[in-house]
Amino acid sequence: MSTAMNFGNKVFKPRAPDKGAFPLDHFGECKNFKDKYMNCLRENSYENSMCREQSKQYLECRMDRQLMTKEPLQKLGFKDLLDE
Repeated sequence: MSTAMNFGNKVFKPRAPDKGAFPLDHFGECKNFKDKYMNCLRENSYENSMCREQSKQYLECRMDRQLMTKEPLQKLGFKDLLDE
């Protein structure tokens, strides 16, 4: 008597990734921006508030290259860094 597993009963329903989940930068398109941000963090004892400009530039790079959904920078918390 063989036991067959029937996986046909379950239907996989894809869903959009959670906020903050986005594709990896496989081609290193934003590597320089990431490196600048990581260096800034190391130099400032990982105090991310000291590296907001680098963080903004990194996210802009990702959005420009469609590695994450384009969002207004104000919505991402960079309103104070924007030129009026």
